[in-house]
Amino acid sequence: IIFGGGTGNPFFTTDTAGVLRALEIEADLMIKATKVDGLYDKDPEKYDDAKFIKSSTYGEILEKDYKVMDLAAIALAKSNNLKLKIVSLFKQGAILNAVNGDDEGTVIH
Repeated sequence: IIFGGGTGNPFFTTDTAGVLRALEIEADLMIKATKVDGLYDKDPEKYDDAKFIKSSTYGEILEKDYKVMDLAAIALAKSNNLKLKIVSLFKQGAILNAVNGDDEGTVIH
């Protein structure tokens, strides 16, 4: 199932809306397709030495203040043990690869 857009309510980001919808349908995995191909230790568009992170935890995301999603979305996903995969919106086949369980993007648990 693919959801696009927000909730239509003010103060809710599309990240939070995505987590809410994933939890409502009891999804095993939420795939966030975005402008980068996964999680990095710093913004890869600004820093050439940004390091790709293949796997992380919500605790580490919060501790290191990685800007992968807004805090409300992270807290909601963490408290409900929702697995998240971050992939590139622009790489052909990335979303399908993530759906099929291929080694694509970054997984957060």
